[in-house]
Amino acid sequence: MRNRNEKESLISKVRRLLYRYRHAWVLSYCLLYMPWFAYLEKTVTTKFHIITMPFDLSIPFCEYFVIPYLLWFAYVACAVLYFFFKDRNDYYRLCAFLFTGMTVFLIVSTIYPNGHYLRPSELTADNWCKKAVIWLYQADTATNLFPSIHVYNSLGVHIAVTHSKWFRNRKGAKAASFALCTSIILSTMFLKQHSVFDVMTAFGMALIMYYFIYSQAYQRIMAYIRLGLEQKRQRDVAHDFRM
Repeated sequence: MRNRNEKESLISKVRRLLYRYRHAWVLSYCLLYMPWFAYLEKTVTTKFHIITMPFDLSIPFCEYFVIPYLLWFAYVACAVLYFFFKDRNDYYRLCAFLFTGMTVFLIVSTIYPNGHYLRPSELTADNWCKKAVIWLYQADTATNLFPSIHVYNSLGVHIAVTHSKWFRNRKGAKAASFALCTSIILSTMFLKQHSVFDVMTAFGMALIMYYFIYSQAYQRIMAYIRLGLEQKRQRDVAHDFRM
């Protein structure tokens, strides 16, 4: 009898945990994005439209920007996880912003294969930053570039931070986010990972998505969705009670 009660208690705890973090389903988007992006990386290799602007040639290569460039992964992941546990509404808005832009990027890269030849022709591994850049170049091809997801997602994270009530009075955190966001954006050009055109199109897409995700219209839509979910939850509870 005791074992049975313990088993039921464990099942109940698991159910509560799954219900509490049911918004994790949004992250299943990665199951779409990663295979699609991997396919593009393998197929878009030589036949592509060259993306270059005259200003690109005026930007010098600087290997030290590999530090903020690689910090991008932690910047985005930590933001998603923070809002996942802290504020479901901020989490949904951030994911909607990020994943919509990432989908647009995949569609653009599929319809209009693109790349550039801005990378240094020779790179000597005489310091650890250059070694990191060489590794980066080997892991990430100079194709599928615009809009730059490094730039777009960095903007998305910083916008989420500045619009969150949890950071309203945390000026230091917002300043740090701005500094990291800015350095990541610059790194895409100084490492010759992206053209200025990629950065400009990322800003343009971010501006459009900002209007849709952080406007009053979006707030009303989310309010209706939350109301519907709450009403469904109340009906489910009432049904369970009658059973």
